[in-house]
Amino acid sequence: MSGPEAAGKTRTSRTKDASERLLDRELVDLPPDLRWREWMLRVEAVIFAAAGPVGRETLARVVGKDCSIDLLIDDLRAELRDRPYEIVFVAGGWQHRTRSAYASAIRASQASTRSAAPALSDFEAMVLMAIAYFQPITRGDLSKIFGKEVSRDTIASLRNANFLASGPRSPTPGAPYTNVTTKHFLSAFGLQTLRDLPDIEALEDAGLLSRKGVQDEALAAAECEED
Repeated sequence: MSGPEAAGKTRTSRTKDASERLLDRELVDLPPDLRWREWMLRVEAVIFAAAGPVGRETLARVVGKDCSIDLLIDDLRAELRDRPYEIVFVAGGWQHRTRSAYASAIRASQASTRSAAPALSDFEAMVLMAIAYFQPITRGDLSKIFGKEVSRDTIASLRNANFLASGPRSPTPGAPYTNVTTKHFLSAFGLQTLRDLPDIEALEDAGLLSRKGVQDEALAAAECEED
């Protein structure tokens, strides 16, 4: 790498190094209780300001090297116990979230929120659910599940909402790209990992969900949209 691109990367690296040097992470001049308090405030400020979940590596940049991020988060959660918002772990990081008990009040206020997710049609929601459970999956295989074509527009809508990304190519003829869910999908639905999805076999055993049910519900949703 050479020229303007290399120079730009060097400047960015130098700026990052300089900013980290300017921040006193260890705070050795403070007594232990005030040092801990300052680390707590820093961590909360970073989580509050971030556009998405904040990982451990990011938070470690603003506290001492021997500071326990987990204990800091525990203390922050304790402080927020009586507040209408909390710090939760989703999609591999921590994020401020409004408590569900206040969702109706927020909706009634009609205020624009930072975390407002794009509205999905019933059919788009069913397609997203199928991808979440059966990923990586091609559009053709989705069409087989639903018994009708899943259009490129439907996939594009879910991609534009940042719920989907391209997965590995399928070994089928033509090697089409598969579809997989994103970290934003996990964050939007309050999941730490895909393992937090309800077990589909358990749902089937309980009679709450079936692969045929997915198909039937999707067809009904699609017919309603066409009407």
